[in-house]
Amino acid sequence: MQMRKRSFGVAAAGLLTAAMAMPLALAGANAASAKRPTITMSKARAVALKAFPGTIVKEELEHERGGSGLRYSFDMRRGTHWREVGVDAMTGHVLEDSREGANPKD
Repeated sequence: MQMRKRSFGVAAAGLLTAAMAMPLALAGANAASAKRPTITMSKARAVALKAFPGTIVKEELEHERGGSGLRYSFDMRRGTHWREVGVDAMTGHVLEDSREGANPKD
């Protein structure tokens, strides 16, 4: 009988330790998704328009690899030329400036 109490106590202590460690592991895994941008959408628009003067057709804040992992993405147009410009939401640096669409001469 006394042996059963000890093994139950050891098992309970192990479960308690695991339960306490889980929130810490989850906090680390969700740290990137919990980031808040330090650069405003307005500032990011200005950076994107400097990189590619045109009209912003679509904009979004997204989690994506590269830079801080949090970026503003802008689909932009000037005449028949389309670009996607990505601005790091933490630093304001341009992470992407790539051609979009069928016009390869942009």
